[in-house]
Amino acid sequence: MTTTGRLRAYVAVTDTGSVRAAAARLMVTESAVSAALAALTREVGVPLLERHGRGLRLTEPGRIFAGYAREILGLQEEGLAAARGDADPERARVRVAAVTTAGEHIVPTVIASLRERHPGIDLRLEVGNRERVWGLLAAHEADLVIAGRPPRSLDAAVRAVRRNELVVVGPPGISDPMDATWLLREAGSGTRATCEALLAELDADPATLTLGSNGAVVAGAAAGLGVTLVSRDSVAEALAAGRLAELPMPHTPLRRPWHAVSHRHASAAVGLLVEHLCAQPGPPATRWRRVG
Repeated sequence: MTTTGRLRAYVAVTDTGSVRAAAARLMVTESAVSAALAALTREVGVPLLERHGRGLRLTEPGRIFAGYAREILGLQEEGLAAARGDADPERARVRVAAVTTAGEHIVPTVIASLRERHPGIDLRLEVGNRERVWGLLAAHEADLVIAGRPPRSLDAAVRAVRRNELVVVGPPGISDPMDATWLLREAGSGTRATCEALLAELDADPATLTLGSNGAVVAGAAAGLGVTLVSRDSVAEALAAGRLAELPMPHTPLRRPWHAVSHRHASAAVGLLVEHLCAQPGPPATRWRRVG
């Protein structure tokens, strides 16, 4: 019978690429990880991993099985958290995943006030791009996601929304953004995809430079490297201080509301977090509104 320990060992190896690194992550011996992999492979009946240089890589059956393994472990963690959270929301665990902009400029203040009001909640936060955070929710490795609109293929529930605008910014003095270099986020970023769609709609093909993170593109724009499309939330201070200027562009600002999204059967602790999110003070434009 497949055990949780075997699945955890397998997922750790798929993440790290070696038995040694997986053992270090799980804080067990390498022989324990090897034994778990051998037992799991015998049970599945097909090779899941193969040697690749000094490490290991997934076979095609192994890649397919890895997705199910993650979902099984995620569902188990979600079930335990839901049971404990419904019994005592004040001492439950809530796993939050946020896209980079929200993780840097919105979620920290919410976490700080939540910990002050509900110190017993075990809140875990992971920050990544759009592709990463929705993958975590799909695999049941996150309880609540703060991001843009969820993919239509994802069976989830929107709990709250908040206004968000994407604007084109650059160093003061730029007259025509199309003559400047456009600074792009990494592949998998929702903002990058939106920026590319905007340029395509304008039939524009400016020079581009990929910097790989929200903080990097904002800093690059302020340093004079070029212009970029970003959330107004991430550049509010720089715009107010005059380090950046909002540049007029057709079709902008783009309205891309923030969404707080969970699985349809959310725990009481997730409900507590959403309630706290919507109770945050501030002007109407920056307040969360409950949905449903």
